[in-house]
Amino acid sequence: MQRFLKGHKPTLGALEILKYIGPGFLVTVGFIDPGNWASNMAAGSQFGYKLLWMVTLSTIMLIFLQHNAAHLGIATGLCLSEAISKYFPKFLRYFVLVTAMLASISTALAEILGAAIGLNMLFNIPINIGAFITTIVVILMLLSNSYRKIEKYIIGFVSLIGLSFLFELSLVKINWKSAIQGWIIPSFPQNSIPIIMSVLGAVVMPHNLFLHSEIIQSRQWNLEDESIIRKQLKYEYLDTIGAMLVGWAINSSMILIAAEAFYKNGILITELPQAYLTLKPLLGHLASYVFAIALIFSGFSSSMTAGMAGGSTWAGMSNEPFDVKDNHTRIGILITLIGALFVIFFISNPFQGLIWSQIMLSIQLPFTIFSLIRLTSWEKVMGKFKNSKIDNIILITIGIIVTLLNITLFLSFL
Repeated sequence: MQRFLKGHKPTLGALEILKYIGPGFLVTVGFIDPGNWASNMAAGSQFGYKLLWMVTLSTIMLIFLQHNAAHLGIATGLCLSEAISKYFPKFLRYFVLVTAMLASISTALAEILGAAIGLNMLFNIPINIGAFITTIVVILMLLSNSYRKIEKYIIGFVSLIGLSFLFELSLVKINWKSAIQGWIIPSFPQNSIPIIMSVLGAVVMPHNLFLHSEIIQSRQWNLEDESIIRKQLKYEYLDTIGAMLVGWAINSSMILIAAEAFYKNGILITELPQAYLTLKPLLGHLASYVFAIALIFSGFSSSMTAGMAGGSTWAGMSNEPFDVKDNHTRIGILITLIGALFVIFFISNPFQGLIWSQIMLSIQLPFTIFSLIRLTSWEKVMGKFKNSKIDNIILITIGIIVTLLNITLFLSFL
């Protein structure tokens, strides 16, 4: 597959800048997925505003990591999975990529399950049947649409989800002073570590790092022209920052709503349908319907990105790019989505399934982060576009923070 177009030179016009917008928002939907809903509802209903700082910290880390993943794709024309396959020793290559596939399956599990819960709320469809319907629809959409069509769908879904939470937020009275303190002052209430880790795994998701590097290089700009690479890096950074801030606002809104609607009323949320039913008497019938509809949109759109990430990872194992016409990509999509559906059939508590799926992502995350740092700081891979010393210090610090939080999670269970 041709990885760049020699004659294509982007200009500085406003319409041309818009061509760079999309990858960041495609990734954003991955961290406003049903797993986030469960983690954020649990965080807000159990601890009020106290864990808002984790959304802030996770989003800051995410901006640097997602930009670094896009940096790899722009400078090399390779996605993260392809680069790992090309440059890592055999054992390490398969260890990282197999765990990344498991992370994609874990992600898809949360997304499909979330859409199924939403369908159950609105139409009383049994969870397993709703999950089956979601899986089939998502597979058909992925195997029959191009990147650009999918981007348009998902940007539309993100917009609807954002509007839904703005509506919900308008119905509650926020203590903004406490909210600001919650956003900037770290707090570790008793028994909060599993929820903190689920919030981390729900925001900084391994599959999104694989997905962003794939989407950005699929634009096929001229990799032989240094000025084009630098322009692309500049506009991609703006796209990433803007999209991640939208995700930060939506995730924060979830916690704020849960804190005001549930924490202040002494209601502990242990199931998303419980949140749906409880919103009715507290905020009105319309609020509960908006909640369920937004959950369905979130589940379908994020299931698509999880499937794309799985397809990209599996194709990368064979040193191939994501291409829905290629069997390696199709196999990766099917393994991710059908594997997730299979696990859902054995889950007895859907809400806890959502929480633990996000914890599993946080456990895999250090492997992906340090693999990405190794590649983007390696001159053999990146040439003159390798990470600066400051970049490496920031990225390694993020990797260490994530690793320490995982160790804290492990110790909390002993």
